Amino acid sequence: MKEILPGVWHWTTVHDKWGITIHSLYLPELGGGVLVDPRVPAEGLEWFHAHGEPSHSILTNRHHYRDSGRFREAFGASVHCHSAGMHEFTGGEEVKPFEHGDTLAGGIEALEVGSLCPEETALLVPVAGGVLALGDGVVRENGELSFVGDHHMGDDPEGVKRGLRRALERILEREFRHVTFAHGDPIVDGGKERLRAFVEGA
Repeated sequence: MKEILPGVWHWTTVHDKWGITIHSLYLPELGGGVLVDPRVPAEGLEWFHAHGEPSHSILTNRHHYRDSGRFREAFGASVHCHSAGMHEFTGGEEVKPFEHGDTLAGGIEALEVGSLCPEETALLVPVAGGVLALGDGVVRENGELSFVGDHHMGDDPEGVKRGLRRALERILEREFRHVTFAHGDPIVDGGKERLRAFVEGA
């Protein structure tokens, strides 16, 4: 667990099935404690007993439920996903829907990304000059920004990329300084500029 900005904790875990590194956030000072795409860290759930228990988990898409159920069981943290992804949760998961444009716990704004999947959401977090939390819309590998591989984009990868670029252009009109990723290390300071350069060159 590392506090990358005041009130923004970041950590990584390794996906049990795919063996890839995935990233999660905790915002203890917002909305009674907000998790983003959460996995249980190496420090275990005990870490949250010592640093503030979460009240909410927010998913950037339906595939990022991850360990949300464990946080709900341990702390009563409610789980939130965009309504277009609710069909994923048929195994008894308790998930509450939101819509793009909604203001969620702690003043976090749910911004539309879509294209890759209808519920793909970026979260604009009102701390430290603005943090943009991205799910699968953009990833960061070896320090470089990219879209996910074409094999994740269905029958029309170029059309999906056009949709992502349009969504990101709209998001770049908002104010933020830092960018975090569900897949890739965060960019602290200069994140908006890096994202803009990627979108313009993609």
